[in-house]
Amino acid sequence: MAVRTRIKICGMTSKDEAAAVVEAGVDAVGFIFAEESPRYIQPEKAREIIRRLPPFVDAVGVFVNEEASVVQDIVQYCGLTLVQLHGAETPAYCREMGCRVLKAFRVGPHTTPEELAAYTEGVNGFLLDAFQEKMAGGTGQTFDWTLIARLRPPGPVILAGGLTPANVGHAVREIRPFAVDCNSGVEIAPGRKDLAKVRQVVEAVRQADATNNGA
Repeated sequence: MAVRTRIKICGMTSKDEAAAVVEAGVDAVGFIFAEESPRYIQPEKAREIIRRLPPFVDAVGVFVNEEASVVQDIVQYCGLTLVQLHGAETPAYCREMGCRVLKAFRVGPHTTPEELAAYTEGVNGFLLDAFQEKMAGGTGQTFDWTLIARLRPPGPVILAGGLTPANVGHAVREIRPFAVDCNSGVEIAPGRKDLAKVRQVVEAVRQADATNNGA
């Protein structure tokens, strides 16, 4: 069966750019609700962008150690289809969400398979990002992808961390993730996307898929 790698562009702040990246062929757009992020978006603005998204494009809300009730309120208010959790959220917290959940893990030599396995029943996908001690995500750095096999993620892998038009095709060919998540690697400035780079990412992923499918 032919495999198609899904593509998410995160850190959206503009309705025009959201429309453009969807037109470029991405499957999901991400909105960061962590106020410490330079890509933070207010729920009111996110709601206006999300309500204009076409069918079958996911709206993903990114949160870091937020109160579960606050996340649930934003999910309902904005019309999010998934939440992406980048903090110390527990498996029980994930099960409270009432919608599909991606749990992010900052991968380094210290990361163990048991950490991921604890979330087997609580999440729908495992977002693997680069570890940086004082950042929950958006580091713009890659990590050692050879660690992924040792971690044995018990669900779909969303690969993140420093992905750009120059390396995303290699990542797809080598790792064969379910999806890739691009942010700073396709930006002009935090929260502003370089649409040419987004299109290049889409093309690189599609070419890598064709190679993986034996085309």
